[in-house]
Amino acid sequence: MDFPWWTRAVIYQVYPRSFADSDGDGVGDLAGLIGRLDHLSALGVDAVWLSPFYPSPMVDFGYDVADYTDVDPLFGDLATFDRLVAEAHARGIRVVIDWVPNHSSDRHEWFQASRSSRDDPKRDWYVWRDGRPGGLPPNDWVSTFGGRAWTFDPPSGQWYLHVFASAQPDLNWANPHLAEAMLGTLRFWLDRGVDGFRIDVVQELGSIPDPPSPQADWARGQDWPEGHAIVRRIRGVLEEYDDRMAVGEVYVLDQERLASFLVTGDELHLAHNFVFLRAAWSAPRMRAVIEEFARVATGAAWPTWCLENHDHSRVATRYGPGRARAAALLLLGLRGCAFMFQGQELGLPDAEIPPGAVVDIDGRDPVRAPMPWEPPSVAGPGAGFTTGTPWLPVVQEAERLAASVQRGDPGSDLAFWTRLIALRRELAALGPEGSERLLDSGDAVLAWVREAGDERLLIAINMSAERVLCDLAELGEAPAHVLLSTDSGRPDDDARALGLAPDEGVVVRLP
Repeated sequence: MDFPWWTRAVIYQVYPRSFADSDGDGVGDLAGLIGRLDHLSALGVDAVWLSPFYPSPMVDFGYDVADYTDVDPLFGDLATFDRLVAEAHARGIRVVIDWVPNHSSDRHEWFQASRSSRDDPKRDWYVWRDGRPGGLPPNDWVSTFGGRAWTFDPPSGQWYLHVFASAQPDLNWANPHLAEAMLGTLRFWLDRGVDGFRIDVVQELGSIPDPPSPQADWARGQDWPEGHAIVRRIRGVLEEYDDRMAVGEVYVLDQERLASFLVTGDELHLAHNFVFLRAAWSAPRMRAVIEEFARVATGAAWPTWCLENHDHSRVATRYGPGRARAAALLLLGLRGCAFMFQGQELGLPDAEIPPGAVVDIDGRDPVRAPMPWEPPSVAGPGAGFTTGTPWLPVVQEAERLAASVQRGDPGSDLAFWTRLIALRRELAALGPEGSERLLDSGDAVLAWVREAGDERLLIAINMSAERVLCDLAELGEAPAHVLLSTDSGRPDDDARALGLAPDEGVVVRLP
């Protein structure tokens, strides 16, 4: 079977503000990313996903889009973007970009027209409603960032809806002209050669405030029926082009609801699994999440695994630095598409941000700290990210975790990630053609078998704080061979009874 590229891909998320700064202003940019593409090529990733780089007032650091078809001067221009796509493609790296269809910036010309008059042709491009008696908003919905999800506009006497900040008014996809305009922005970037889109807050698309929904419903998130229809239209645009992909941020903590965007084959190709991302470091818990997704992922549904992104605490902080490599093995050893966040290959923890340096509206600065390319003792406080003052401080561990330091160390996290990605490419059993069978390996160890043809692999991760002994007798009579361990000092020896140190993970070739 010929599997699409995204079924086997390792996709690397770049947060442009924090990846690489080419002009010394302290903020990363597209030219800086171009200059670091060889790092991604050497790592072996299949695609790069860019967080928003559109013109924006940066109230929500780019997720408040003021123009869907341009580049903010902070990051470069369209010519630089085109060069990025060309340079990435020349290295065999595909380009996926963020797309924010639920809301725009209040500075967008569409919203400026919409709020100018109730009679403006674009009035209905956003969600406006009359308030309730007593000066109350249309309903009791609350914003993700806290406070009301409605803002009153005195000149027109109505309220507008915003799931996030008041500077991020929700778009009204029920208006056919707005819908066509937004679908046109997809074609704009597809025509420039992008290979796919990461779609922001898919579960909120099509939210209808009439009649008012109970507060509890809003708090748990919605996957509105109208939203599924919108996603099908988005998929229809992608089908006009060859070999393109859409992955959704579907932030629902229910895997059956998540799978509903995938199973029919005419909505999303992929959807980030936040049940997995938020799961505790526990073999029984992880096994339950993986097994549950396998049960509900019928039809066209394909697994998507990630453990870090620009909104969540890093693995080295959340699970502990000693578990970062085991988490990498979990991520890349499972069947499915894998997403990683910039710096995850370095084992970066969350940065410590002094109170006076906090800038994000929702406290996500620690995970968005700049990439340390060089040790500060060599490159100064910008750690090779910038020659100027970085917009956020780099991690305190930059001296030993910098990319240049790890690049020359065969025992580093970077070396482990590089070997693991290469192994995933090399072995068919780790690809989409490889089957997956979870083993009953007790409460301490998460273990599974991947098979393709005559190739059989065991992946085992000790998720406990104690050394454990795994009996491999049931898997065959001949000795098994350890191909890769999170412990760089472990010999590649034959194993019949597999001893695993605390938090150690291994890939074993089975007879």
